[in-house]
Amino acid sequence: MAARATADLAAGDGIDVVSARPHWVEVRVNCSLVNAERLLQFLSELRTEVPGADREGLLLAFREVLLNAMEHGAALDPESVVQVAAVRTDRAIVLYVKDPGEGFPVREPSLGEREERDLVRRVERGESARGFGLLLSRTIVDELIHSEHGNEVLLIKHTQ
Repeated sequence: MAARATADLAAGDGIDVVSARPHWVEVRVNCSLVNAERLLQFLSELRTEVPGADREGLLLAFREVLLNAMEHGAALDPESVVQVAAVRTDRAIVLYVKDPGEGFPVREPSLGEREERDLVRRVERGESARGFGLLLSRTIVDELIHSEHGNEVLLIKHTQ
């Protein structure tokens, strides 16, 4: 599948396959929303043992982390690159995202009463729930781990 995906991409499309092994797919992707959507589509087609709803949740969590890396870590600069890996072990799916930014102070995201009211108001008005992506991701996956500098994230979903 990785070979087909790279064959379909025109030269200079901004997705460079670093590894295409069955249990380890790794790419470097230029920070554009088009490439983010291409990558999300590609990952949604990878074989996984995560069933339906959990799979959709994992992809949603990954989308939030990827867009956060591209938007905040790379300022949507198409010259900047985000590194992404999808690793399948016997007991888990691990998604890794590293952005070129300086990172951010890592704190455990929590949803206080005021933030919960703000989120509910946004959703009721049909507005974006932006700004709650890491919190949302943390509730979907089994583990969310940041590097010390906050520019690398591991999303782990247990399959057993």
